[in-house]
Amino acid sequence: MLIDMVDINLSQRTSTAGSRGSRLLAVDVRHLAALVAVAEERSFGRAAQRLGFTQSAVSQQIAAFERGIGTALFDRPGGPLPVEITPAGEALLPHARAILERLDAADAELDRLLAGEGGRITIGTFQSVSVKALPIIIGRLRAERPDLEIRLVESDDNDELQRRTLDGELDVSFIVFHDDTDERLDFEELCRDPFVAISRATDELPAVLGKRELSTTSLIGQHASSCQLLIDRGLQRMDVAADYVFRSNDNAAVQAMVRAGMGVAIMPWLAIDPDDAEVGIHELDPPLAPRIIGLIRRRGRTLSPATARFVEIAREVAAELHPIRV
Repeated sequence: MLIDMVDINLSQRTSTAGSRGSRLLAVDVRHLAALVAVAEERSFGRAAQRLGFTQSAVSQQIAAFERGIGTALFDRPGGPLPVEITPAGEALLPHARAILERLDAADAELDRLLAGEGGRITIGTFQSVSVKALPIIIGRLRAERPDLEIRLVESDDNDELQRRTLDGELDVSFIVFHDDTDERLDFEELCRDPFVAISRATDELPAVLGKRELSTTSLIGQHASSCQLLIDRGLQRMDVAADYVFRSNDNAAVQAMVRAGMGVAIMPWLAIDPDDAEVGIHELDPPLAPRIIGLIRRRGRTLSPATARFVEIAREVAAELHPIRV
């Protein structure tokens, strides 16, 4: 609202000043408040009491207003007679009231924003965080700030989340850290998410899978993504020639195919359902380097109080969900 008001006033003043100069450039909020108070009270003394100023201060504000516009706002008959508003005052009065109302609304909106109770935050996220962590984070945040508007943007493309954060579309975003994470972004590590292998529970596989087991079984994976890139690099270091028979970027679909006996999947811990009785969970030997999950924000950008609180809760939830910490 405040931005709209400033834009309107600036555009009006610019167009007027460009043609003949504006009479209202020197007017400030106190002048407008004095105009409204004197017009409604019909007395400088009562207007002063209402505004919390001295009568002379209100008189000076009206006098300065009148000098600025080059005409009188009130006729002052003197004595006990009430002051009378002039045609110029009548013309400006509704505008003064409208501006003061907009300022009151802007002030209230700013109070809500600074208190973290109002406004809107937009968060970037990806699938496994959306399923496991975000419901807890959002639930806690909304319990504290029920009037806060929260928007979520999900993408498994790290580059897209980084770009949209840099462009200001996202206040903060969860990403998986890579060496090529944009240096214009500040990255805060939240947790390290280890990779495990999952198989059909009835398959007779050892508790720990290594090169031999992974080289002789069909694999289920994802299409190109930041997570799959980490898996492929890990398998290459293990000298495993991966044989993928199915790919999906839907974590639930991958686990369903494992459950159906299509093959083994390597997935980060946050992406699996560990309570699925039809799936067995295996460690890897050697282990793949865990993916590093964190939050990014544009470097130098001031977070709103609500966004800062979101980040605090994200830290708490990450610590609860994962024993592997920074």
